[in-house]
Amino acid sequence: MSNILYMGAAVAFEEKSAWIMLVLAVTTYSGYLVTVWRSASDTALVDVPYIAPMLWAIGISIGASIVIHIALGAFSERFKDQRDREIYQSGERIGQSFIVIGALAALLLAMAEVSYFWIANAVCLAFFLSAVLSSIARICFYRFGFPR
Repeated sequence: MSNILYMGAAVAFEEKSAWIMLVLAVTTYSGYLVTVWRSASDTALVDVPYIAPMLWAIGISIGASIVIHIALGAFSERFKDQRDREIYQSGERIGQSFIVIGALAALLLAMAEVSYFWIANAVCLAFFLSAVLSSIARICFYRFGFPR
């Protein structure tokens, strides 16, 4: 009864979860980029202290996700059927492709002996893109149908 209605149908908990993950990924990564970019105004980008802002962005994203999902779970029916499981698994498989791409990019950057800044940011970007792509895929599956 507290579900948000979309075109006459209740929005599934899992779709709401995908929206939460998408918004959190975009906002926390954008906040990280803005913080690092502002710090680079008077120094080279690779010399910017990036570790603390990156850890804060990751921590805020995880913490906010936990809190928001707990609140959402308290006020939503959480019924998961076979379709929800298939959508979740397919979305995760799509998103995980960026984890592999990020790991390969980090490996190549390490082999080229580039700065730790670029290696860490390649991995962080891969996690961000994985979360975004996975969430978008899941939302699209819910909105436009799951391909069989």
